Amino acid sequence: MIELAERAGQIELAIYNAGNNYSGNFLEMEVSLFEQARRVGTLGGFLFAQEVLHRMAPRNRGTLIFTGASASLRGKPGLAPFTAAKAGLRAMSQSLAREFQPQGIHIAHVVIDGIINGDRIRNRAPALVEQLGEDGMLQLDDIASAYMFLHQQPRSAWTHELDLRTFQENF
Repeated sequence: MIELAERAGQIELAIYNAGNNYSGNFLEMEVSLFEQARRVGTLGGFLFAQEVLHRMAPRNRGTLIFTGASASLRGKPGLAPFTAAKAGLRAMSQSLAREFQPQGIHIAHVVIDGIINGDRIRNRAPALVEQLGEDGMLQLDDIASAYMFLHQQPRSAWTHELDLRTFQENF
């Protein structure tokens, strides 16, 4: 990873957007499922952030964004592994923001609350896509615009957490 970063040059913006909606019956759940969610959601975010911050800190600049979900804020039945991983990622983001903001590094957490209109949902659940319609799903370009908004904010007015959802989302 270090060699790739050195070839890529300086990092201005890094986004950790990993995770799967791990779910299951809690009493029947294998420990390995919970551990996999933690490894992807929280440990992966830690390893990613550590590598990125090693490169941003000497320059006293950069933006690191973590993608969360509504599970970052609240749990739902059957989603204990996903919720624990996303809540842990959010807490780590808050801790890192407080540690690295004084060094000029902007760290933010983005809650994505809703279905994202992408290939995955279109291939796996076309009936749901049709039911929701374009306005019922978050659009990829709009999410990207929100991330760029965070990255381009002046230091005098940084946002550390942003919730994205469609106007139809019930929250």
